[in-house]
Amino acid sequence: MTSDQLVAAVRRFNRTVTQRVGALDDAYMARGRPLAQARVLWEIGPGGSEVAALRARLGLDSGHLSRLLRALEHDGLVTVGPSDQVGGDGRVRVATLTDAGRAEWSELDRRSDEFASSILSPLSARRRERLVAAMAEVERLLVASMVVIAPCPPGDPRARACTRAYAREVARRFDDGFDPSRSNPVHDEDLVPPAGLFLLATLNGEAVGCGAVKLHHDAPAEIKRVWVADTVRGLGVGRRMLGELERHAAARGWTAVRLDTNRNLTEAIAMYRAAGYREIEPYNTEHYAHHWFEKRLTP
Repeated sequence: MTSDQLVAAVRRFNRTVTQRVGALDDAYMARGRPLAQARVLWEIGPGGSEVAALRARLGLDSGHLSRLLRALEHDGLVTVGPSDQVGGDGRVRVATLTDAGRAEWSELDRRSDEFASSILSPLSARRRERLVAAMAEVERLLVASMVVIAPCPPGDPRARACTRAYAREVARRFDDGFDPSRSNPVHDEDLVPPAGLFLLATLNGEAVGCGAVKLHHDAPAEIKRVWVADTVRGLGVGRRMLGELERHAAARGWTAVRLDTNRNLTEAIAMYRAAGYREIEPYNTEHYAHHWFEKRLTP
């Protein structure tokens, strides 16, 4: 299919889904409020939610979410105020369901089950299985399309959290654990332009992956710290990260990129080989490395 045909197919799918799920109705689930308000109410849930987390989860700007919350407060379903946790930050605003809000949430839950059943009931058993399987695949691909990969300072708290997660994972998987003092150091100043680049992958504002490249003056560029969270593993995020790092190096004139890895990281090794990396002789003395790879780049 051409690019125009692909775009047309996505738009056609979007129109069908918005009509079928009732996104165009002013009274979603016949509850007297539009889908956006119902979705915010659902996401707050019986346990409440920090407003900032709610905004990130739903991908809404502050003004739009504030208007939705005010409408729900006006209806007596929600209260918004500072966190009451002991020792918590008083500046953190939390949305909480009132008794009426919890009753409305339960009714939405019941009607949502009924609505899902109404989609499945006209279909044969075989077609139901096909529809649910297709929905699961569409959901996975949509989540993959929502992952944003962008430059990030290596000292950013989210970047630090990712590198700590990377260290915990390799410590669990390496034969003799992982002691950073025995590994070749990677300094922050090596991962900021023009010396290099650190990329952060986020999903709804939450960090879910990272990767970096060092641009050596007298040698090929070097990929470091590629890590992807379990929540998005298998969605192609690692391969996208690798491609972005390669493009950054190529755009700055490097004609080759290389990396080292441990024999226990079998998924990473498979990804590197599938991405066109070939195994080479050791180019460093990394204590934890068993394989060294290189790939030629097209500027």
